[in-house]
Amino acid sequence: MALINFFSEETDFVPSKKLFLRKWIKQCVTDEGARLQELNFIFCSDAYLLQMNQKYLRHDTLTDIITFDNAEKEGVLAGDIFISVERVQENAAQYQVAFFDELCRILIHGTLHLLGYTDKTKQDKLKMTAMEDRCLEKRSAL
Repeated sequence: MALINFFSEETDFVPSKKLFLRKWIKQCVTDEGARLQELNFIFCSDAYLLQMNQKYLRHDTLTDIITFDNAEKEGVLAGDIFISVERVQENAAQYQVAFFDELCRILIHGTLHLLGYTDKTKQDKLKMTAMEDRCLEKRSAL
């Protein structure tokens, strides 16, 4: 059974439209040919995610998202995706987009990492951003 869960750490944030988000994310995963097992989105504060970044990735910088792949089989999607609500708010203001739209971009960004997309090089980042855009377009069909 495919599960998409939403949790909070050091924030009282709860996403709106949870059923819509679940359906949309499942569709994007299925369209990529993967089978969704379990995704846990954990919304947190900057401070919480900074601690995670320092502890697990040895990076001493703020970030909007950290993704942990928990899959045990090829083609099966399972992971924990930690998202700083404060970074999403700042990104939305910086890029002049609605908070919900930026939240969707971050949600699908983490999901795409679990699907094998990377953003380490300029070329990889362009490919990943294009895929994010395709997934975001799918929202209107739901």
